[in-house]
Amino acid sequence: MPGWALWLFFAFSNFLENVFPPWPGDSFTAFSGFLAAQTHPAISLFSVITASLTGNWLGAFLMFRFGARVLQFLKKTKLPFLKALYEEESLEKTFHWFRRNSILVVILSRFSAGIRFFVSIVAGMAKMNIIQFMFLYTVAIVLWCGLLIGGGFKLGKNWNQILVILSVYNKIITIAIVFFAVVFCIFYYLKKRRTKLTP
Repeated sequence: MPGWALWLFFAFSNFLENVFPPWPGDSFTAFSGFLAAQTHPAISLFSVITASLTGNWLGAFLMFRFGARVLQFLKKTKLPFLKALYEEESLEKTFHWFRRNSILVVILSRFSAGIRFFVSIVAGMAKMNIIQFMFLYTVAIVLWCGLLIGGGFKLGKNWNQILVILSVYNKIITIAIVFFAVVFCIFYYLKKRRTKLTP
């Protein structure tokens, strides 16, 4: 496969993982580093890095804009089931928390496929400054994709080893996210119930 086709594929892969979390983009990103490490590489390390940056930028920007638009749509649309989905006050509290912790949240979000998808949307919904968001997301891309590409480049032919590491990492992150989400929901439910019972 020619270098330009590989560049397009890896750029599209990075874009797709931002809009479709099940896509194994991290594995392909690490594999791009592996390809760049070959004796006669079909794609250079520089091309791999630019493909990763370009794909992630486009994906994050699209989901950010989607978040900004979808909130406006929900507020203008008077559908009966929308009130059951969210409360205006709770939503504003969530956005306030997000704005207060945006630096940490945006940077850490890049380390998990599921979280990065939602964080870009929430950033748009919370009307976060687009320049600030893209800057923080770029820092996150450099950190996470740098590790993946660098790992793939360094491991070279030991490709199976990096796949095992990624598989274990993703499982741990997923379990941790589910655990904290359940704990948060239980805590929120008990707090709300206690408030209702208080005379």
